[in-house]
Amino acid sequence: MVNYRIIASVVGVLLMVVGVLMLLALPFSLYYRAGDWLPILLSAGISVGTGALLRIPNRGRQRDQLYKRDGFLIVGFGWLGMALVGTLPYILSGSIPNLTDAFFESMSGLTTTGATVYNDIEIQSKGILLWRSLSQWIGGMGIIVLTVAIFPILGIGGFELFSAEAPGPTSDKIHPRTQETAKRLWLIYVALTGVIMITYWGMGMSFYDAVNHAFTTAATGGFSTKNASMAHFGAPIQYAATLFMLMAGINYVLLYFGTKGRFRKFIENAEFKYYVGIIGVVAVVATLVLTLRDGIAVEESFRMSILQVVSIVTTTGFVSADYTQWGFGLTSVIFLLLFCGAMAGSTSGGIKVIRHVAFFKSCMAEFNKLLHPRAISPIKIDKRIVPNDVMSRILVFLLLYLLLVAIGTVVLSGLGHDFPTALGATATSIGNVGPAIGDVGPVNNFASIHPAGKWVLSILMLFGRLEVFTFFVIFTPQFYQHN
Repeated sequence: MVNYRIIASVVGVLLMVVGVLMLLALPFSLYYRAGDWLPILLSAGISVGTGALLRIPNRGRQRDQLYKRDGFLIVGFGWLGMALVGTLPYILSGSIPNLTDAFFESMSGLTTTGATVYNDIEIQSKGILLWRSLSQWIGGMGIIVLTVAIFPILGIGGFELFSAEAPGPTSDKIHPRTQETAKRLWLIYVALTGVIMITYWGMGMSFYDAVNHAFTTAATGGFSTKNASMAHFGAPIQYAATLFMLMAGINYVLLYFGTKGRFRKFIENAEFKYYVGIIGVVAVVATLVLTLRDGIAVEESFRMSILQVVSIVTTTGFVSADYTQWGFGLTSVIFLLLFCGAMAGSTSGGIKVIRHVAFFKSCMAEFNKLLHPRAISPIKIDKRIVPNDVMSRILVFLLLYLLLVAIGTVVLSGLGHDFPTALGATATSIGNVGPAIGDVGPVNNFASIHPAGKWVLSILMLFGRLEVFTFFVIFTPQFYQHN
């Protein structure tokens, strides 16, 4: 049975939190005399007020009454609600006057996708751009909570394949231990954001740019205050951004072990090795091609390649160069990386490396069975056997993911977009990456996408951010049947 009162209560709290965090943009608006302080203040008031209307009548509900169906609806309605109130600063300030574009920008921010409808970012007011970056940071923080506290309960997410030490709930109810885990990971997230901000500032970014880019780097979001993204800044900042994106794409439980000095956990973790290996191989290949074929200096080739590869794999979406000019081969490789994703348990989107590892191990096991029908070939990751039900969910996830890519591509093609643009926009939206190919490449934006297409892509961003299953489950008849 669905408990709508607790759902309303939790969603109300989420809207109140978003409203309070909006106020962080006010000091920047006032300091720079951006003229957008009133729209931001009104937006925060509306968000807090709406949340209070949902929360206050239901504030007596107990946390131990939250079950799977409630969790699915909280995740779905919570993210939609936050995206809707996130449109208010854009609309009330006149920065993005229509709902379609404002919702697209808001959803892109909260899902840490980084796709934008702005043709010229640098002429936008300081307060609005700060909110835009902050929305990605909120989304990144939110996905940590979901990964630790909600997804394991719902039976979705790559979190199930973490090492045995990864803490989490063991039944349908949220446990106090889960809260402690979430708090520790929040602290790592906040600390990482602070380190990134100080580093950027110390390397020459203005304080304002450092704050914005720290928010979007830690969240693997990719919104920038510059039209040229990371290509606007010098080599030291680009190398720093590459390192921090790489860190942000790591499973936060591993980062926690790192703070305890237990670095052996990194070496023993199969997903981490594949994650670093994929990035290393592609970056080296791209460097060699750009150096030997195009005559670009080795250091510049390497810097552009490593930043762009890390940015796409971690689904951050920062841009170091127009990779669509690197030739068909490299552009194709970059496009395929849209389907990669970083490590499960990070703020990145996409399929996640662990699912690819499990899938290919499953393929090898099937090949072995064809040659040796009587052989028993368990699928192991980190010396642990992957249960059959987990493997089944991974395969279903991959099929649903590709199905959504196909549907999105067909819809956008039907709306008049060429095939590369339709495929690229769909893949980058569900993967929460940002730049893609075609008319939505690294030097373009999504302003030219058909209005109906923007709504489709916004929903695909949400599907990708919430690990695909959430919305599918809500729309199945079984979801509303009593046990």
